[in-house]
Amino acid sequence: MNPLHRLFGYSRPYRGRFIAALAAMVVYAAANAGVAYMIKPMVDGVLKGNLAFAWFAWAVMSGYLLKGIGGYFATFLMTDIGQRVVRDIRNQLFRHILDQSAGFFARSSTGSLMSRITNDVNQIQQAVSETLGDLLREGLSLVAFASLLFWMDWQLATVTLFIAPLAIHPLVRLGKRIRRTTRRSQEELEHLTHITAEAFTGHRIVKAFGAEAHEEARFSRAAHQLYRTNLKVTSTLAVLPSLMEMVGGGATLFLVWYGSRQIVAGQLTEGEFLLFVVAALMMYTPIKKLSRVNASLQQAMAASERIFEVLDTHSEVRERPDAAVLQGLRHGIEFQHVAFVYDDRVSKPVLRDVSFRVAPGEMVAIVGLSGAGKTTLVNLLPRFYDVTAGAIRIDGVDLRDLTLASLRSKIGIVTQETVLFDESVASNIAYGSSGASLEEIEAAARAAHAHEFVMALSESYQTRIGERGQTLSGGQRQRLAIARAILKNAPILILDEATSSLDAESELLVQDALQTLMRNRTSFVIAHRLSTVRRADQIIVLEKGRIVEAGRHDDLLARPSSVYSKLYSLQAFEGRRPGQVRPHPTIQ
Repeated sequence: MNPLHRLFGYSRPYRGRFIAALAAMVVYAAANAGVAYMIKPMVDGVLKGNLAFAWFAWAVMSGYLLKGIGGYFATFLMTDIGQRVVRDIRNQLFRHILDQSAGFFARSSTGSLMSRITNDVNQIQQAVSETLGDLLREGLSLVAFASLLFWMDWQLATVTLFIAPLAIHPLVRLGKRIRRTTRRSQEELEHLTHITAEAFTGHRIVKAFGAEAHEEARFSRAAHQLYRTNLKVTSTLAVLPSLMEMVGGGATLFLVWYGSRQIVAGQLTEGEFLLFVVAALMMYTPIKKLSRVNASLQQAMAASERIFEVLDTHSEVRERPDAAVLQGLRHGIEFQHVAFVYDDRVSKPVLRDVSFRVAPGEMVAIVGLSGAGKTTLVNLLPRFYDVTAGAIRIDGVDLRDLTLASLRSKIGIVTQETVLFDESVASNIAYGSSGASLEEIEAAARAAHAHEFVMALSESYQTRIGERGQTLSGGQRQRLAIARAILKNAPILILDEATSSLDAESELLVQDALQTLMRNRTSFVIAHRLSTVRRADQIIVLEKGRIVEAGRHDDLLARPSSVYSKLYSLQAFEGRRPGQVRPHPTIQ
C-alpha cells in the first residue's frame, strides 16, 4: 500500500471532524473568491459613483469575516486530527515495539527505536494536519478562483492558466529528490539519537576512562553529517518558490498582453480586467503553497516508510489463535531435545539437544563456563525466544500452545542486571502487580530485607529512585527486585546470577531474601555462589550448549574427573589469597 494512503487511513476514526474541517475550507475558499470579486464593483461602481460605499463596505467586511472564521476552524480541526493521528500512531508503534521478541531488541539500538517514535512521528504530524490542510484549503481556493475567472471570461482564464502545467514536471522530479534526501536525514538523526543515548546511559564509563572528547567527536561528526543532509533538503525546497514565481510572472505577462487588447476592443471594462489581474495573482498564492505541499508530502512519505518498516516487523514469538491459558504448575516442566540458534549466527548453535525434567517445587541450578548457554536456556522458558528445535512443556503442554500473558504471569525473574524505573519505591515493587495494597508491598519488602532502608529514604515508599534506580546501592536495587518477585508470587522463578556483583554484606542479605523467595517455588538458578548450588535438587552442567552432567552436588563431586568438580576446584582456587583461610568456593 502507498505509505500516504496507509498514513491517512489513521484519520478514518475522525471523519466527522474531517467533514467539519472540509466545510470550513469551502467557506474559506468561497469567501476568498468573493473578496476578490469585490474588485469589479469597487472600480466600476464605487469609484465612479454608481454604487453606495456602505453596501460595498458591508460586503467586503462580511467576506473577510467569513474567510477568517472558515480559516480558523479549518486550521484548528485539521491540527486536532493531525495530533490525534500522531497520538494513535505513536501509541501503536510503542506497543508494537514492546511486543517484539528479545531478538528484535538485540538487533535494534535504543536510539534507533526512540527516533522512530519521536522524530519520524513528528514528521508525519505535519503531513496529516498542516500539509493535508493546505492541500485541501488551498486546492479549494484555487478551484474557487479558477471558477471565478472562467465565469468572467473563459478565454482570458485559459490564457491565465496556460503556463501553470509547465511547472508540474520539475515539481515531481524535485519531490522525488526531497523524499530520498529526507529519508537520509531521518537516518542521520536516528544515528545522532543513538550516540546521545549511549553516551548518556554510559556516562560513568565515559567519565572513568576520560572519553568525553571521544564522545564529543562522535557526536560532532554525526551532527555535521545531519547538517549536510538537511542542507540538501533545504536547497531543494528553496528552488520551489523561485520556480513558482517564474510561472506566475509568465502568466501575468500573458494576462496583461491579452487583457489590454480586450479592453481596446471594448470586450472588457477596467474593473473586469483589474478583477482578472487581482484574482490571478491571488490564485498563484495557493499554487505556490501547493508546490510546497508536494515537498512536505514527500518528506512525510519518507518518515512513514520508516515507521511502517517497524510496524510490519512481526515478532518471531507469536501467540497462536487457539492458545490455552496456563492455570498453574501441577506436574512439572520438561525440556525435550531443545536446540536454539540466533538468526544472525545460524552456524553457531547456542543450545544442542538439551533434555531434562523439573518436578514442582524443585530447585535446578544451571552451571557452566561463560558462553555455555545458561542465560539463553532460562530465556526460553518465558518465551523471550522460541526454541529452534525440540519443545519445552509445562504440565505436558508446549509453551507455544499457551497464551504469553498467562505463561509470563506464572514466572518471576531476578537478574544480575537489576532493572528499576524512575518511579517511587512502591511503584517499582508493585510493578506488574497493579492491584497490590501498600500493606502487601511492605510485606514483600520486609521479606526481601528492604523495608529498613526504604523507611530511611526521604519519603519512604513514595521516594522516587531515579533512572534505573541510580540513587540506590547495588544491594538495595537487588532487594527491591526480589521484593517485586515476592509480591508477584509466581510459581516458577528464574534467578540469573542475582548476587554476582554484590559486596559480601549485601550478598548475605540478598541470599537470605532469595531463600525466602524460592520457598515452595520451582526455581531455575544460574548459580554464582556454591552455597546456592549445594542446596539444589539437581545441577545441570552445560558445556558448549550441551548438558554434559546432571545430578546433585555430592554426586557430581564424587565422579572422577567430572566437569563439575573441575569447575568447583577452579572456583575454589580463584577464591584463595595468600595468608587467607580458604573461603567457600563459587561456581559461575
